[in-house]
Amino acid sequence: MATDITVPVFPESVTEGTILTWHKQPGEKVARDELLAEIETDKIVFEVPAPADGVLAEIKAPVGATVKSGEVLGRLDKSASGTMAPPKPATGKPASAPAPPAMPSAKRIMLEQGIDERKISGSGKDGRVLKEDVLKHVDFTEPVPVVSVPEAKPKSKPSAPSPVSAPAMPAGERPEKRVPMTRLRKRIAERLVEAQHTAAILTTFNEVNMQPVMELRARHRERFEKEHGVRLGFMSFFVKATVEALRHFPGINASIDGDEVVYHGFYDLGIAVSSPRGLVVPVLRDADTLNMAEIESRIRDLGERAQNAQLTLEEITGGTFTITNGGVFGSLMSTPILNPPQSAILGMHKIQDRPVAEKGQVVIRQMMYLALSYDHRLVDGREAVQFLVMIKELLEDPARLLLEV
Repeated sequence: MATDITVPVFPESVTEGTILTWHKQPGEKVARDELLAEIETDKIVFEVPAPADGVLAEIKAPVGATVKSGEVLGRLDKSASGTMAPPKPATGKPASAPAPPAMPSAKRIMLEQGIDERKISGSGKDGRVLKEDVLKHVDFTEPVPVVSVPEAKPKSKPSAPSPVSAPAMPAGERPEKRVPMTRLRKRIAERLVEAQHTAAILTTFNEVNMQPVMELRARHRERFEKEHGVRLGFMSFFVKATVEALRHFPGINASIDGDEVVYHGFYDLGIAVSSPRGLVVPVLRDADTLNMAEIESRIRDLGERAQNAQLTLEEITGGTFTITNGGVFGSLMSTPILNPPQSAILGMHKIQDRPVAEKGQVVIRQMMYLALSYDHRLVDGREAVQFLVMIKELLEDPARLLLEV
């Protein structure tokens, strides 16, 4: 008795997806709810579980195929549930060498390149193979033969120098490789272009002395971690300061919908996270109701699940304002691009010792450049500058975050 394996029902905002990988091959046994395949969309990766116990009889949508909600991917033979899967072709490797767990993006590249998973060492959590691990393994160049050039014999008499052409060397290979863009990368590109074309983007900069926050963290970090079981980072300070500033400047927490301005009475902050599939922005819901430990805990959880492609669609949609931190990659200054339909985005950068003037003296302080990109159709320059100044002042006097003054 056969049953269809179908694409999960996509939400309205997702129209189609691409088969990222099959975890089973025809002839192999599967158990009910066991992961059969993964489908990459422009937002998240959907998992396809087995509808029943049985044997995978047929795959109708191979890796790379475009599928729609409810479409048949393959067939499962429930009557053959007691049969064993046929042996796989010999690979020259001992059967006792299992392949390490791998991220979906890493699996896709290994399938495209025909790479044996057992040859890759994972650097991720629990030895998981990341996209970066596979890219390091892929060698796109071939060694260029070294040709020795005989030295010229010295002349018996010196002569006037004359231009001599360098001996011809064999040209090295100039390899190129074309790899289709992932759906997420395509969607990121579309949204970035959309933001540039539809919004009047302007960026204002300021700098903040992070020394007070650094000293506060140093004094209370160990006790905070012992009490709450989570590390005290910088992001909780920025989230607190951002929410307070948004209260004073509600237009920066608003968005444009056609000819109307939508003012949000809540604070759902998107926190940009780099993942193996590209940049994703999980949303910290009701950030104004969270204490610093809850903020740190939720951001850590969202970041870990972003790395493992486990975020749900609801967790990456609907933010009212975004914070992005290029400083973790060493960025000193940048102009972040809006995350439509939001009207503004705050960019954090690298903390760096710099000389600054204080009370007529030059001192060294731990400084960070801040950038606020905003939609000038909705946010005036004065409003944007004052918003950024308020964040600066709150961070330079972090006691104000607790006193809410």
